[in-house]
Amino acid sequence: MKQVVAMQTGFPAGAKQRKVWTRGAINAVLSLYALVTLYPLIWLFISAVKSNEEFYSRPFLLPTVWKWDNLIRAWKVSGMGLSLWNSTVVTVASLILTLILGALAAFVIARFEFKLKAFFTGLFLLGMLIPIHSTLVPLFIIMKKIGLLNTYGALILPYVAFELPLAIFIVAAYLVSIPKEIEEAALIDGTGYWGIFFRMMLPLSVPALSTVAILGFLRFWNDFAFALVFISKPALKTVPLSLSAFATGYMTDYELTMAALAIAVLPTIIVFLLFQEQIMKGMTAGAVKG
Repeated sequence: MKQVVAMQTGFPAGAKQRKVWTRGAINAVLSLYALVTLYPLIWLFISAVKSNEEFYSRPFLLPTVWKWDNLIRAWKVSGMGLSLWNSTVVTVASLILTLILGALAAFVIARFEFKLKAFFTGLFLLGMLIPIHSTLVPLFIIMKKIGLLNTYGALILPYVAFELPLAIFIVAAYLVSIPKEIEEAALIDGTGYWGIFFRMMLPLSVPALSTVAILGFLRFWNDFAFALVFISKPALKTVPLSLSAFATGYMTDYELTMAALAIAVLPTIIVFLLFQEQIMKGMTAGAVKG
């Protein structure tokens, strides 16, 4: 029987069986890893529908009573609707500026040769080494003097400034891998540099821009320090600020805190699921030239 199986498959029966067991073991390990990775998220959503008593007494078990009204109460108490709108405005505006300015700067650095190219490249990359939170006090003084405190601009401008170095680094590394012949052919056909950028380089660099977009989205959406320092008006508070409404110096309402966190994390999950393929392409496409 083993000889018949070996003749039909081209492999000895024992080798085929070992291959099946190996594949099964790999799948089991990967499934366990996925479960461990997703468990904090699962725990968050389960905790969002627990009472405070069960949160302490049964932290890792399913709730005996599913309190779905926690989500409604958390939405109303924290003003989540207004916070989501403010975070969306700030995040979208910051992303648009970061992608446009980053792509333009990366195009110049990657496709042109000029005297101070190394200097400007190093200057942009130097921005990646600056600790963001060490600039809070100087930025606060500047924002106060120019009257930008308690405005969207107080968040948008610092976000763009600190995200640009990473955006330029990722997009420039990707653009360098695009053959020069494409650009030369476009110039021979009469296309100007603006046409090359908008019609060719920008569409070709979508994977890299998607990577920049998702990384920027995570940073802008989840930022707490800048919003806490630069925004004091309740009408302009972002999602991280609204989450702090459930904690005081004496206690924390965990059932509403977890419910609000579950609501706040949904946009991040949706964005990641929509762009995960582009993120993987952007991370690897510029790694090898040619």
